[in-house]
Formats: sequence, C-alpha cells, structure tokens
Amino acid sequence: MIASLPMYLRPETKAAHDRYWHAIGQNLRAAGIQAPDHLTKDCESLDHWLAPDLILSQTCGRPYKLHLHNKVSLIGTPDYGLEGCAPGYYRSVFIMRKSDRRRDLFDFRDARFAFNDRMSQSGWAAPQVRVAKLGFQFETCVHSHGHQNSAKMVANNTADIAALDMLSWHYIQKYDDFAEDLRVLSQTPPTPGLPYICAPSTDHQAVAAAVSKAIADLTDKDQQDLHLKGLATLPPSTYLSVPNP
Repeated sequence: MIASLPMYLRPETKAAHDRYWHAIGQNLRAAGIQAPDHLTKDCESLDHWLAPDLILSQTCGRPYKLHLHNKVSLIGTPDYGLEGCAPGYYRSVFIMRKSDRRRDLFDFRDARFAFNDRMSQSGWAAPQVRVAKLGFQFETCVHSHGHQNSAKMVANNTADIAALDMLSWHYIQKYDDFAEDLRVLSQTPPTPGLPYICAPSTDHQAVAAAVSKAIADLTDKDQQDLHLKGLATLPPSTYLSVPNP
C-alpha cells in the first residue's frame, strides 16, 4: 500500500505535510483501513497513480482527464481558498521579469515560454488555451520540469514567460529570493484543481472522510502553511469538460 502528496511538497512545507498525512493515516486506521506510516516521495507518474494498492495521492487535472478518470476513484479536491476561485478550483498566473518592457500577453506571442510539463493543466494546457483566444500559441517552449524551475528560468532570462498555478506562485514569492525579479502579467480562468485519487479497490468515501477530518484537525499554523481550507466534491465531469489546448 502506498500514499503520496507530491504536488506542493517543498522543504519548507515537508513537516506540515508529514503531520497532515499522520492525521489522515490515523483516521484511516480508525476506520479499519490500513495505511502506510510514511508518504512515498518522487511519485508524479501514471504508474504510481495506477498502482492497485494506492490509498491516496494527488494528481493534476490533465492526467486525470486524459488517462486516469476511468481507472481510479476520485476522492475529492482540496480547497486552498484561492482568490477569485470557487472551492476546489484554481487558476494560473503568467509571470514575467519586472525589467521586461512588454506589457500585454499578446506581446509575448514570439517569446520563450517555460513550462513544467505537457501533462500539466496549470503550466501547459490552461495557458495555451488562454493565448489561443488571442490568436496564437507559444511556439518557442522550454521544458523546465517544475513550476519553481519555470519561474527561475524567467528570472535568469533563459525564458521570458511562464504560467504557474496560484499556490505554487504563492510559495515561490514566500520562499524564493528570485521572485523579487518577477511580476504577474495576467491570469487564466479558474479550472478544477488538483484532485485526490485512490485505487478503485480503496473505499474512496472513507478516505474522503479521513482527509476532511484531518484538515479540520490541523493546527492553525499547519492549515496556513498548507493553505488547506477543506475538501471539495467535484464530479468527474468537471474535469472531463476542461478544454484541451
């Protein structure tokens, strides 16, 4: 049996993540469900998410839509209380260097676009859909392998623009000095956030109850550090209806 919470794990949030999982694990065991003592790290892959003994993980809306929705159970979507977003939703921000003189998203139509992964809703799909409405696609693209890396590439002028989900951008502003050289240019419309999933054989309702109780029982500081407000219930159709680039 395996469990992971990979999406917003940083050195600064690791201790809070571990306490969060400890609370979830206790709740699961109290409900008669076995749970591992520790989270699996470095596990953002389809093989991991499709593991038959997956108790809990967090994936992105794009792989859920394209590859996972009919092979896993949807537990719920964490609500991070993001500004301008309904519970369980998030959006991307386009970030650029403060020193860049371009002032409109259309001005970046020939720019170097840093993206974390083509399977990312926030870093690839949402921004490409957004600029398609302006009549272009980012053509010069640099694969960064992570939102933090994308932002750093823009800051050090190896890329011109990137799209990051709002919570990743919050953490970068809070913890990374290079964020001082960056600013937000524009945003994408909100889309369903990063869902919690489990194997079909796992009692997803029991896991949802364990997660909800764990969030409610977190200390104020851990809730603030993890930005967790609750667990939203979004049907699979909300993810399946998100447009592709």
